[in-house]
Amino acid sequence: MRILNIEITKERIPNLLTFGRIALIPVLVGLLYIPLHITSWLALALYVIMCISDYLDGYLARKWQVTSPVGTFLDPIADKILIAVLLIVFVDLERLPGFWILPVMIILMREFLIAGLREYLGAKDVKVPVMFIAKWKTTVQMLALGFLMVGHINRDLLFVGWTGILFAAGITAYTGYVYVTSAWQHISQNRDIESEPIKEIEGAKSDDG
Repeated sequence: MRILNIEITKERIPNLLTFGRIALIPVLVGLLYIPLHITSWLALALYVIMCISDYLDGYLARKWQVTSPVGTFLDPIADKILIAVLLIVFVDLERLPGFWILPVMIILMREFLIAGLREYLGAKDVKVPVMFIAKWKTTVQMLALGFLMVGHINRDLLFVGWTGILFAAGITAYTGYVYVTSAWQHISQNRDIESEPIKEIEGAKSDDG
């Protein structure tokens, strides 16, 4: 099957879902900046579809055994771009005003820090395992952002979004601390991380966190 002159095969579907999710981010942001309740609900519906595609691309890749280097690299990047863009948008729209900029800073700083840490250690063939709790962090962030999309319509929804962002920032700070301390011995002593100190944070898939 071909769509827009692109051949759709089982091997390509997971990656196409990921590319599609990234391509929809500007559309989502545009809907959020239109000051109408209906567009906020449309943005939430689109966001839910994007979140489902996030689960679906990984599920299909594993089920069909068609994981690829492109998908392994791009899937977590797509998630982080989506989260970072939405956090910035909600700060600009003042749905995360004042104090709430602090947890946003914690979340974004951690993402840049861990991305840089993985890039540095990856060049030395050292992997930083992903904590299982980091998956909860991502889930809480996604849920909180969904509530913030319609938080201006109902104050209770806004409060739920704030609570989720604060909880996610707490997990973010904790996991960031564990990652850095686990990797620091390699950075400071210029040797591979021993398996023992990071054994407790193994067990989650490496394309998340």
